[in-house]
Amino acid sequence: MSTLVECVPNFSEGRDKAKVDAIVEAMKIDGVYLLDREMDADHNRCVVTLVGEREAIQEAAIRGVGKAAEVINLNIHAGAHPRMGAADVVPFIPIEGVTLEDCVAMARHVGEEIWKRHQVPVYLYESAAATPERQNLENIRRGQFEGIRAEIATNPARKPDFGDLRVHPTAGTTAVGARKFLIAYNVFLNTPDVEIAKKIAKAVRFSSGGLRFVKGAGFLVRGMAQVSMNLTDFEQTPVHRVFEVVKREAARYGVMPVSSEIVGLIPKKALEQAAEWFLQVEDFDSSLILENRLAAVMGGTMAVGGLRAGVEPFVEQLAAPTATPGGGSAAAASAAMAAGLATMVASMSRGKKAYVQYERELSEALGRLAQLREELKAAIDGDAESYNAVMKAYKQAKNEEAATAEKTVDAALKLATSVPLGVAERAREVGRIAEKLGPVTNPNMKSDLTTAWALSRAAVEGALANVEINLESLKDVKFAGEMRKRAAELKG
Repeated sequence: MSTLVECVPNFSEGRDKAKVDAIVEAMKIDGVYLLDREMDADHNRCVVTLVGEREAIQEAAIRGVGKAAEVINLNIHAGAHPRMGAADVVPFIPIEGVTLEDCVAMARHVGEEIWKRHQVPVYLYESAAATPERQNLENIRRGQFEGIRAEIATNPARKPDFGDLRVHPTAGTTAVGARKFLIAYNVFLNTPDVEIAKKIAKAVRFSSGGLRFVKGAGFLVRGMAQVSMNLTDFEQTPVHRVFEVVKREAARYGVMPVSSEIVGLIPKKALEQAAEWFLQVEDFDSSLILENRLAAVMGGTMAVGGLRAGVEPFVEQLAAPTATPGGGSAAAASAAMAAGLATMVASMSRGKKAYVQYERELSEALGRLAQLREELKAAIDGDAESYNAVMKAYKQAKNEEAATAEKTVDAALKLATSVPLGVAERAREVGRIAEKLGPVTNPNMKSDLTTAWALSRAAVEGALANVEINLESLKDVKFAGEMRKRAAELKG
């Protein structure tokens, strides 16, 4: 199964192109693609956007941090943007075939490797944070490089997640995390008064009582006051709403926005939302956009047509007059959906103040659900492939001697039995996790957990039915007995 992960490392160098070139070059490995690089001389910061396979992009990030530690010296670094490391932040974002929990595991692996290879202490942040207070990067980076250097050895709150109680002498420390897609969005004002920008940033950011999923600060950039923001969930707090609030707050001080900028990349959906808002298009839907409609009609993998567009091909394959995909694949899909729902419920409670006492249980559940979900998704194809292998074995057996033919068919049937039995066992585990999540998660999401449990129960029954029908044809009595014993433990 292919995986696609985005990594957006921020490096504390925005003026020396040669240094940035060296860092980018270090991250060029097979399976990783450079989407964007932006250098900002005023902030003295570079943002690099990479996308790639799970394993490859982890290695690229580790190498990038190492090269940054070689070429950047924070002792002589100055810029408008706060910084704590030569490689300041290294976030991983799920794109395709991976989950946020997968990216958490990646962040922890990368953080450990950065310390081992380059002796740069690492703090985990956002969804990868080991403690709730470190989910917010501002709490980790407070005081910047100099402040952390002064306190890391004496203040327990400054203890890194990986590394000794000392900063790297020139590269400082690095924050590695996992998060949803973030939009770096800046608004320039028609004034050089940076205090106004700071007041607007305070009004708009969530930590000061402003908009949810918005972080903000005020800087002087190119002679203009700038409200610099990170939008951590643009679907719940869209770009246009943020701009309108900044504009309204600016009016209180007799100033106004003159332009805005996007640092890095932005999802198309965010711009569609802004277009709908500012143009006031009646009954707007993303399918009204020509490129989206073409992609949907022509079967593009990135088609935008609601949730139906994602599930419809599989449903239609189930409905087709062919043996595969069949009940086994459907059972695996049901269990994967159950794991997905349970993950959503646990994720929406973890990190919240009301459930902080259940942080360990929720984290453990999320970690196990991520693994189960991947295995169940793989079993959707695995079941179909095992059935096709049985059909192939029967055809092959026609040209073999009886004893050989029996072994050929039995080998295929054993695989076709093992796959759905594995699905049933994983589905049962998903159901049990969903049950345990009830008392430690938001009660308003009870219906989601009920659905997860029902889907897991259906997956167990469906998968066991596939196990039994394959066992009926098996000649290996001992193997069949072992399989039936395992299956019996899952019933009831």
